[in-house]
Amino acid sequence: MTEALPVTVDKSHLITIGERLYSQAVELVRELVNNAYDADATLVEVTIAENQIEVKDNGTGMDLEGLRQYFIVGSAEKLRSPLSPVFKRNRIGQFGIGKFACLSACKRFEVLTQKGDFAARVVFDKKNWEENGNTWQLPLERLPADPTRGEGTTVRLLKLNRIFSPEEVELKIIEGVPLRETNFTVKVNGYPVRPRMLSGQRIPFLEGTSFGPVVGEIVILPESQASAEDLGIEIRVKGVTVRREFFGMESWGKVIARVRGEVNADFLPITSDRSGFILDAPEHRAFLSVMEKIMKETRGLLDQLSGKQERRKTSMVLKEALERVHRALTFNPDFSPFGVVPLAGEENRGLGEVGVKPQAKKKTKTETIKASLTGTKEADEKKIRVPAPQLKVATPNAVVKKLKLGKQAVTCCLDHFGESGPECFTEGTIIYLNQDHPLFQRESRNREAQILNISRLVTQEIALMKNPENPRQAFERQSRLLRDAFREDKSGPPRPDKPHRAGRPRNAER
Repeated sequence: MTEALPVTVDKSHLITIGERLYSQAVELVRELVNNAYDADATLVEVTIAENQIEVKDNGTGMDLEGLRQYFIVGSAEKLRSPLSPVFKRNRIGQFGIGKFACLSACKRFEVLTQKGDFAARVVFDKKNWEENGNTWQLPLERLPADPTRGEGTTVRLLKLNRIFSPEEVELKIIEGVPLRETNFTVKVNGYPVRPRMLSGQRIPFLEGTSFGPVVGEIVILPESQASAEDLGIEIRVKGVTVRREFFGMESWGKVIARVRGEVNADFLPITSDRSGFILDAPEHRAFLSVMEKIMKETRGLLDQLSGKQERRKTSMVLKEALERVHRALTFNPDFSPFGVVPLAGEENRGLGEVGVKPQAKKKTKTETIKASLTGTKEADEKKIRVPAPQLKVATPNAVVKKLKLGKQAVTCCLDHFGESGPECFTEGTIIYLNQDHPLFQRESRNREAQILNISRLVTQEIALMKNPENPRQAFERQSRLLRDAFREDKSGPPRPDKPHRAGRPRNAER
């Protein structure tokens, strides 16, 4: 003979489930707002007082049958009807346990609802519930319908166990409510809650799987906005953030602080507490496969942007170093690798103007015609142009600048030649500086040290371009150039009408 045993769930377990459903009590407010979203509300007003929280919406409200469904533990109603009737929204709730999470924050909550001519209030008092033994009914009070209010539901949390600040509630709503949906607004104490907006390089994506689409956006923040807070990519299911993941970014180093974003995959199976996913499900494996591709593209773009920024910094440092070397050559014009040339006047002095001779007077049209008829040509027209040396750039990330010396120029190229490569070398009038050299890497940590190091290398190569009789002579020339490059006296070289001894600055000690 087979007998039947009744299955009884202790009422205290239901309360325990509600209290432990969420890791933070503030998350229950988010859950109530999402319930309003599922009910096709266009406006949700959250009011936070000292000992009370009220969540009021203008959704479809509930009739008597709707209230019964609302208080069924683990109701599958939203699974049977995944889309809302009015706006066809993807309903967020699944398990019907969320309302009991209110018990983690208060001792009593009330539900007031109105739909058509039906209006009622249901009170859930934790103390009375526990004292009523095996009685599972909740007190329901029918109310007269209020046409001025309209349809909708209001949930009040009374006798709070803790104090909630509007700021923390707003932050949780931003993170876990589909605020970007049309026809949906949430206010906290009268102020609209806006979705978080990030500025930076955006990487939108839309990838398909056999289970559904994966859509989202990665944002690479500017370096000035990098932050160690809220790291990772938000994974959203039906517009709600379930958790943040790094997808391998934990091995990227400090640049991880520049990467934010969100990805939506409504097909992902989530755990009952909505804090994670069922990891061994095929849906989750397909999702990870897509994200692996997305993160690879993100890392590539991040490296490219970081390289651009680093090149900008290096370019500015190289420019300043060359300006200093140029100023040193104005004090020592005979050190120019192109020979001694007259100094320009003050009106022509500046970067790239050392040794520029006064330009010849431009010929008139008549003089030009006469010269063509007689077949005569000026001497400068007979000069044969010497082709400039070919720049050999090893990588696309090279930084190239010219140090102009009259009509000639020395080209400086900062490039990557490997850690074991030479610190610098010269081909013709092109100076190559190795950014991979350990000493260059060490000095690049400090801007002033990097300027000094580049100036040292450039003056060294310029001194060697003069084909000195011995290394000591080259060293002496480099020392003087380096000294004058960083001298405090910035008055400039002597004017052309005030000559000085070659190679000796005007203000040098005698």
